[in-house]
Amino acid sequence: MAKRKHPPRAPGDRLSRAGRRARRRRSRGRFSAVPAGPGDGAACGPEGRRGEPSTRADGAFWIYGVHAVEAALANPRRACHRLLVADGVGGNIAAAIADARAAVPGRPQPEFVDRAEIDRLLPPQAVHQGVALLARPLPTPTLENVLGNADAEATVVVLDQATDPRNIGAVLRSAAAFGAIAVVVQDRHTPPLTGTLAKAASGAVEAVPLLRVVNLARALWALKDAGFWCAGLDPAAERTLADAALEGRVALVLGAEGRGMRRLTRDTCDALLRVPILPGAESLNLSNAAAIALYELKRRRR
Repeated sequence: MAKRKHPPRAPGDRLSRAGRRARRRRSRGRFSAVPAGPGDGAACGPEGRRGEPSTRADGAFWIYGVHAVEAALANPRRACHRLLVADGVGGNIAAAIADARAAVPGRPQPEFVDRAEIDRLLPPQAVHQGVALLARPLPTPTLENVLGNADAEATVVVLDQATDPRNIGAVLRSAAAFGAIAVVVQDRHTPPLTGTLAKAASGAVEAVPLLRVVNLARALWALKDAGFWCAGLDPAAERTLADAALEGRVALVLGAEGRGMRRLTRDTCDALLRVPILPGAESLNLSNAAAIALYELKRRRR
């Protein structure tokens, strides 16, 4: 498959100092993932980005909700600092947290606090179920690392213009349930991996890497070079996902609800397919469409 070429720069086209710095930043790891943790939140004021509490200098942030905290505690790759448990939390929740702590030596002892103390540390209306864990972001692999370890029937999910952390978290949850090896997003305009996203993922952030890339179209070309068939989901497409009978390595490409995929993303896909829905229903929610598409791929491969 031919690689895309870029026009040469004219000899007299000199870059400014700022332009040279920007080019150096872009050239560092052409397809490498930007760390998914919210380590830059502290620079965004007391609320960080998108209403999340600011993080520590080492990038540590609060994970909350029983399933998210349980999965993080049981993940030996996750560095954990503090574990808060609300006074009077239910016995089943306490037992689940205790079992997760026992899975990895050296986990922090639970600090029993008033529920209002946990409320104060988390975003407004956060459904924490009485547990919160201060933990550092996971080490993030590069796209090349992930593709290098992909098997013959690997699935990758690519999200274009996804800005809702709950939607992205739900996609991660479906990716984990149906065996996708990664979820790829564009770094710009995509929310950081904070407690809100981790809560929606219900522990899936421990199993499926969220890869943030600078250029989504280039990432799609990297997937193609690695033998992936890039299938974009478009409600206006003629063929359905089932009709396409996709085999081998597949990258499912989805756009945000309403806006869909950008033109360059659409043009880079090998095919545009749709999930069949009844007339009168405009489109599916991003996470619902991802779950249905992942299920269809998994069903065909059984």
